[in-house]
Amino acid sequence: MMNNEALQELISSWLPGLEFWEEGSEFLNIETPPDQLFGLMSRLKEDDACQFDYLYCLTGVDWGEALGVIYHLESTKHRHNIVVRVQTENRDHPSLDSVSSIWYTAEFHEREAFDFFGIIFNNHPNLKRLFLTEEWEGFPLRKDYVDEINMIIK
Repeated sequence: MMNNEALQELISSWLPGLEFWEEGSEFLNIETPPDQLFGLMSRLKEDDACQFDYLYCLTGVDWGEALGVIYHLESTKHRHNIVVRVQTENRDHPSLDSVSSIWYTAEFHEREAFDFFGIIFNNHPNLKRLFLTEEWEGFPLRKDYVDEINMIIK
């Protein structure tokens, strides 16, 4: 098992300039530019020293200024974990590359992020609403979403 320092050193050698932090977490956190997301994620899975073969969480996030996704990865062989964070470049037309060809589990997680945040995942095999109806307007987990009906019952 590689510790966070060794993981950071290895990943930095692939893509200099990535932002790393531990933020009170036991996991190493990485922020990547959107144009490097797919390459980084492919390498994290395929590299023998990492082998992050398990994507166990993919979460859409609204940071106010930007939308993004947080990925939690684990290597079931080496027993280490990592968190990767990425922001979209355009809040009005948010898009990121799909990682569903790397981890099949991403297919449904990305559909959920699309459904609730409106994030388009380029090259996704079946990007459509997962929970909401096709005629639903807006993305209810965005901070700027207006709920005219007030779906939350008190």
